[in-house]
Amino acid sequence: MISISSDFDSGNIESIDASDPANIQLEIKPDGKADFFQWFFFKVEGANGSALTMRILNVAKASYLGGWKDYRAVASYDLDEWVRVDTAFDGKELTIGHKPEKDTVYYAYFAPYPTSRYRTYIDAMIDAPGLAHAPLGETLDGQQMDYFRAGTGPLNFWVIARQHPGETMGSWWMEGFLERITDEKDKIAQKLLEAVTLHIVPCMNLDGAKRGHLRTNAAGKDLNRAWRNASMEESPEVYLTREKMRETGVDFFLDVHGDEAIANNFLNSAEGIPAWNERHAKMFNAFSSRMLEVSKDFQDKEGYPTPPPGKANLDIANCYVAETWDCLSMTLEMPFKDANVNPDPVHGWSPARCRTFAREHVTVMAEIAGMVR
Repeated sequence: MISISSDFDSGNIESIDASDPANIQLEIKPDGKADFFQWFFFKVEGANGSALTMRILNVAKASYLGGWKDYRAVASYDLDEWVRVDTAFDGKELTIGHKPEKDTVYYAYFAPYPTSRYRTYIDAMIDAPGLAHAPLGETLDGQQMDYFRAGTGPLNFWVIARQHPGETMGSWWMEGFLERITDEKDKIAQKLLEAVTLHIVPCMNLDGAKRGHLRTNAAGKDLNRAWRNASMEESPEVYLTREKMRETGVDFFLDVHGDEAIANNFLNSAEGIPAWNERHAKMFNAFSSRMLEVSKDFQDKEGYPTPPPGKANLDIANCYVAETWDCLSMTLEMPFKDANVNPDPVHGWSPARCRTFAREHVTVMAEIAGMVR
């Protein structure tokens, strides 16, 4: 007897019919107070040796239809190692085919990063060398937002992740970032911390993460469309972060995300803001060019279209911060799919690769620190 559940931290699926292993019918549940949906994470029990055919029936109405092209879901027996499994999209349904070798198996849109793992990891990092921790405030569901400071330099570098809770690659990236900057034997990391003071919010959207949302917080707000008019009533996560930025100033900003459709890593600049000029372009090009040299996983051929001059959306963090503080401000996007550049057929883009990619960003941040002001 096969059973399917998602009533756990970050879980999302509705089981329509699991009576036939060869024709399991599922639907993804939308964010609680918004219509966004694409994220799924569920557990299948009683499946050992069964050839499962799992049909997700409502994906044609998902938020990012392009996300299903050439996509493969991930599966895990232990919530640690996640491998890609056969997946097909016919324009109407997403079909996942897999024959588990154990009784219990998990499936997800990308390797999950539940708030339980987040809390365990953050509690361990509080005592890490060189990190100062403070509560930033509370979310609408009463979860504590965490803020870290590191370094003693005069420049203020801000790094945040996971405004969109379904983009779990941001949390895996943060693990690699925090681990490198707390390595006292790492000369490049120490060079960065001598030049700058780092301000870090490891997870912006804890409520959405716990609820299994794709894009929004407990109030149904897309945090990355709330920066110009953030409020404690609807978007306290952004409001609290923005107020802390006003205390410290911002000389550099990196917002870590995932993109459903584009199967590569890329950076998005703030080009199109009213303040954009040659200095902004020079800083962004320097960072991007150096990333190409440092990382075999980075590319600059694919990305988002550039808005017309002065027409960038200032509700988006990257654009709001660049315009407000006249600084180098970027959004990092990582794929849900395997990356076309340097692909891995077994794991696709993965937690381990996110961690490594983050470490490479530390190298480039240390090198460009001297040019941001």
